[in-house]
Amino acid sequence: MKPTATRTLACLATLGLAACGPAGAPDAWLGAVTALDDPAGPGSRYPHLAVGGGHVAMSWLQALPQGGFALQHARWRDGAWGPAATVTTGDDWFVNWADFPSVVPLDATTWAAHWLQQKPGSVYSYDVRIAVSRDGGRNWSAPMSPHDDGTPTEHGFVTLFAADGAVQAVWLDGRHTGGGHDHAAGAAGAMTVRSAFVGTDGRRTGSDVEIDARACDCCQTDAALTAEGPVVVYRDRSDREVRDIALVRYGGRRWSEPVQVHEDGWEIDACPVNGPAVDARGRTVVVAWFTAPDVPRIWLAFSQDAGRTFGPPVEVASGDIAGRVDVVLLEDGRAVVSWLQPSAGGAEIRAQPFGRDGPAGAPVVIASSSVQRASGFPQMILAGGGLLFAWTDTSEPAQVRTAYATLR
Repeated sequence: MKPTATRTLACLATLGLAACGPAGAPDAWLGAVTALDDPAGPGSRYPHLAVGGGHVAMSWLQALPQGGFALQHARWRDGAWGPAATVTTGDDWFVNWADFPSVVPLDATTWAAHWLQQKPGSVYSYDVRIAVSRDGGRNWSAPMSPHDDGTPTEHGFVTLFAADGAVQAVWLDGRHTGGGHDHAAGAAGAMTVRSAFVGTDGRRTGSDVEIDARACDCCQTDAALTAEGPVVVYRDRSDREVRDIALVRYGGRRWSEPVQVHEDGWEIDACPVNGPAVDARGRTVVVAWFTAPDVPRIWLAFSQDAGRTFGPPVEVASGDIAGRVDVVLLEDGRAVVSWLQPSAGGAEIRAQPFGRDGPAGAPVVIASSSVQRASGFPQMILAGGGLLFAWTDTSEPAQVRTAYATLR
């Protein structure tokens, strides 16, 4: 798939796009990074890219002139973005740079969306709200919460995916934490990882289920579909405050015990707000993540048995890095990792391919960015014969930007 409604920018700083690759020379594995006509308008932020049922969609938060936000989305088709559509609006949402909404196509017609709704009385008390569309994102069910604990605590960092003919939601659940925002050791209780099924009618089926009784408080979750069913990754949290990456598999209508992707041994007395990313093809699973037991580092690990075991990790980058990773597994077995790298001008969004033995191409600068929280988490997804990127431009006003590059 090749972009049509685009404008090629040669490292145009005003849009933060770096179409020249490292040191101004195109890299052999990726074509020129080309800016797209963005569907999101001024005041937009925190994009999320998703693929499913043959559809590629991007969602974002759009600030409204009268206050509050709209959850909007657009479909990628024939090399260009379609028009923006609105799921819902609200002036009582929890809006956060790291914990952002999503719109996810699950099959040809069924889509799911989530956002976070504030509870009165505390900034850090909010519920997950989910709606389902049965006509490809045109109309949506009444919103519901996949949890019914009713506690004035945090519920967020949601991942939505298809399983057993329904929508499955996985989220971080603070019902045992006692509220507040104490993400360090000594909190009243632990954040848990929970899941629930939501039918295509927008109603929960059965009860929510605890996957892990103790997890890091504010790192993103992520999921991928293997030949043996879904896998979910998240940052775990031991009694000793070791916060390494864990993976669980769903099969036979139940969740497996967590598997440690790698023993980093990162003991940290607070949440790093830097979650893992996962992708899969068949029984191959790749996980990318940020860690810092000694120096800041990004690792990538491969599994050939649907996430049961992982080989030794490959180092993606180390030293002065911000993390905020994403990963895409290509058909030829390479995994492309993207991350945020501080630079003299602020930061760069970089991408690089890797095999199980190490780098499979040089890093490419996708766009200029910022390490500010307002820049959020850059997104990357495979679309046709190339990679689609999305990020928040922190210029005033903020705006979601997108770009495309053909794989070589």
